[in-house]
Amino acid sequence: MKVELEALVDQMITRGILFGEAVKEFEKSFILNIVSRNRNNLCKAAVELGIHRNTLSKRLEEYDYGSKHIISKNGHKRRRIGSRSKTKK
Repeated sequence: MKVELEALVDQMITRGILFGEAVKEFEKSFILNIVSRNRNNLCKAAVELGIHRNTLSKRLEEYDYGSKHIISKNGHKRRRIGSRSKTKK
């Protein structure tokens, strides 16, 4: 795995990808993979990632992951992250 990672880093440097951009993309890929492996259950994914569930929710909002349904702590599906129902007056 170390050899693969070093090859990827070399490619990114060659293509002019900045450090900050590389870190953000790695974090996004890592987090989305863990969330997917946990069937979108944020509580379980947060525990596996070692971060607070609210931090995970904020990261997912940044990634525009809101189009998927997320499973809450009690196992029920929640609305999309960041969505609010609109009521007519």
